[in-house]
Amino acid sequence: MPRPCGIGVLTWVLLCIAAPAAANPVDSYGLGSRSTALGGAMSASARDFSACYYNPSGLALARGTDLSVGYTHVSHSLSMNGHDSQVDPVRGIVGGIVAPGSVGTLPFAFGIATHLNDERLSRARSARQDQPRWLLYDNRPQLLYLSAGVALRPLPWLSVGGGVTWLAATQGRFGIRGTAVLPGGGRTEYDSQLEHEVDADLTSVRYPQFGVTLRPTRELDLAVVYRGQAKIALNIDAELAGNVDATLLQVPARYTLTSQTTNAFIPQQLVLGGAYQLSKELRLSADVTWVNWAAYESPVSRSQTVLDVEVPASFELPENPKPTEVEDPNFSDRLVPRLGVEYFLSVARDFSIPLRVGYVYEHSPVPPQTGRTNFVDANRHVFSAGSGFVLSDPGEVLPGDLRFDMHLQWSLLPARVTLKENPADYVGDYRADGSILNVGATLGVGFR
Repeated sequence: MPRPCGIGVLTWVLLCIAAPAAANPVDSYGLGSRSTALGGAMSASARDFSACYYNPSGLALARGTDLSVGYTHVSHSLSMNGHDSQVDPVRGIVGGIVAPGSVGTLPFAFGIATHLNDERLSRARSARQDQPRWLLYDNRPQLLYLSAGVALRPLPWLSVGGGVTWLAATQGRFGIRGTAVLPGGGRTEYDSQLEHEVDADLTSVRYPQFGVTLRPTRELDLAVVYRGQAKIALNIDAELAGNVDATLLQVPARYTLTSQTTNAFIPQQLVLGGAYQLSKELRLSADVTWVNWAAYESPVSRSQTVLDVEVPASFELPENPKPTEVEDPNFSDRLVPRLGVEYFLSVARDFSIPLRVGYVYEHSPVPPQTGRTNFVDANRHVFSAGSGFVLSDPGEVLPGDLRFDMHLQWSLLPARVTLKENPADYVGDYRADGSILNVGATLGVGFR
């Protein structure tokens, strides 16, 4: 450590370790190309690996073992006052497996699904509550997602399932020890002898989800899904301990900083959905999701610092900074409607082309930011479409089907103008808007 600026470096590192995150990439952008193209209206329609997220009970309705792998790329074009906010893209591998079987005469199925970012397993980053940032799109998708579920079909018209989802996040500790030399007397700060230590761990949080699918008729599926609430509490302890060498005087010093942050918060959700098979080729689906945003906890770090220095009586040190005062974000619960339409165009006896469209409306849970906080957000209109092909019974090697799906999802965030109550607010009034582009493809293989 060449410079005696440990306090500044220590504070900066802790700010870089603590991170706000609101949810996960699957909540934000979907899981799998078919699901994304249908606007996520999948609670009554998911039968492949995506059922681990949309409705675990759908695993028991799979026709056989199913393997899927794909890739998705999400780019953000979000701006404030016409300037790009530089929100990082999200890109990574998606995939999973469904393995059906039976327990005696009772149909049973097991599934695994994942979204693995190809740049990071988790990101930790924080900012002051008065610094403008796109809270729900910044760190929200930068997490590893892994879900496992099981399902049973006790009756021909009833399937039940449950599972556990894991999310990854980071936590750590930072420390500096040694002697810091103040410039003067022929010596420079480069004569400092300091050692620093960073200890970071990859942790996980788990939350449950449950689902039920009812089939009152062959054409109609009804579903109820619950996803639990979870949060990752990031507690960081940091310390700078040693001596400050002022040439004629060596002063023992100890500086500690404690930071407590809600690093990731996943609101609980309740989904009601249905799907209706109008004909062999045409299927309609719809979901309504209640999202408990009112329980959202501020991602702002609650920090406290203590400086303990043994100095002569003639010296006076400033008082320790007061602990951070974090304001309640006051988010509001929201109902999110989702619609999807799927049509299969038959080209040959064993070859068909699916045509899919979807729509989602997400009303922003973030209240007007007229005060001190600047959690930037806007309402979100999501339009999606997709296609691909389905090849049934391609040969003896694969007695099932081969599926290739592609999706294009475009989110429009109309302009939202924030007018500050205090005309002397250093951020001032601002206008936020933008769009999000999500493209990807998924390859699936089914065995019957």
